[in-house]
Amino acid sequence: MNPRAKTATLARSDESVDWTALRDDFPILRETVNGHPLVYLDNAASSQKPHQVIDAVRRYYEHDNANVHRGIHELSNRATEAYEGARQRVADYLNAGSREEIIFTRGTTEGLNLVANTWALDKLRQGDTILLTEMEHHSNLVPWQILANRIGAKLDFIEVTGDDGQLDLQWLDEQLARARLLSLTHISNTMGTVNPVAEICARARAAGVVTVVDAAQSAGHALVDVQGIDCDFLTFSGHKTCGPTGIGVLYGRRELLEAMPPYQGGGEMILKVGYRDSTFNVAPHKFEAGTPNVAGAVGLHAALDYLDTIGRKAIFEHDQRLAKRACEHLAEIDGIRIFGPAEGRSGLVSFVLPDAHALDLATMADQKGVALRAGHHCNQPLLAKLGVAATTRASFYFYNTEAEVDRFIEVLHGVRKLFV
Repeated sequence: MNPRAKTATLARSDESVDWTALRDDFPILRETVNGHPLVYLDNAASSQKPHQVIDAVRRYYEHDNANVHRGIHELSNRATEAYEGARQRVADYLNAGSREEIIFTRGTTEGLNLVANTWALDKLRQGDTILLTEMEHHSNLVPWQILANRIGAKLDFIEVTGDDGQLDLQWLDEQLARARLLSLTHISNTMGTVNPVAEICARARAAGVVTVVDAAQSAGHALVDVQGIDCDFLTFSGHKTCGPTGIGVLYGRRELLEAMPPYQGGGEMILKVGYRDSTFNVAPHKFEAGTPNVAGAVGLHAALDYLDTIGRKAIFEHDQRLAKRACEHLAEIDGIRIFGPAEGRSGLVSFVLPDAHALDLATMADQKGVALRAGHHCNQPLLAKLGVAATTRASFYFYNTEAEVDRFIEVLHGVRKLFV
């Protein structure tokens, strides 16, 4: 795809895409569940895979499978070219300064742990403050808890104002003045809130605070420009962007990566090894010990190509339109409690009904072929703050349709009648 064509697809609007036709690219959407057509509304947990991604992974294993880098033979050369080509594709997708700023991981969780156990462990000291938000996924909370306990650092939190899911930023500059590092989510996986990460990172940079952005819920749904956001680190997972499981990305500002110690020891991350000491490779290879997930990188490359062919602006508008439709219908139910912003939410909605437990709703919806998520969504502290143990969550993607939203609402009403 030439640069002009790519730019054109990124700018496409929701109305210019035949969303129903795209469903044909996803074999799993032809499945039936309990005798009903599958309505898959659990995209915030993991997205489905188009045949373009499935075919790319199969082609790699059928024609190019070998270990990468140091090999001399043709298959190793092909595998290396595919792996490093995927790295360049990710750099383009995120508008990174160079592919050397892209580290392949197993997913968002490993990316966050990598930063915590390299940059943060090396630079933070006893008494330093790590600033998070109250809406963080456990993957962006537990690593910092472990680090804080290990070195004697402190955790501070930007508050969530309530059911509307907004961050209270009135005290942000005061909090940043006490912090050394800020790590926050771009889009909340429970509230659907789209946080103003560029504004927050700009204020953090002015205060000399290093920033980490969790883009797990945004990278496959919206334009994510690391230079525009001006963050120091950003991480996302392939399996939420139509790519394979077990592959993810950590972007890091090059000067920070070069100064960071390795994350793990082993093959590939070294230049020279003796019995008593070693010389480490340069970034990004310094952080990719062992045989990498080459097939995962190949699949991720195909997934990013696929998303940009549709256009991320159009995808985000489509997701928002479906979430708005769902919220409007849900709001008609007496006593329902809907979490997240009334306007500008991403493509998901979490809710609680007074007369039915979230797990019961999801279980019974599954009997009708509707796949929802129920539970704490790896957001236990946030739900405790909101006074609920669990919510039911419907999360949408570009292959979902208005008819599926209506089917979800129809099934929900049918299930609810059993509890009232």
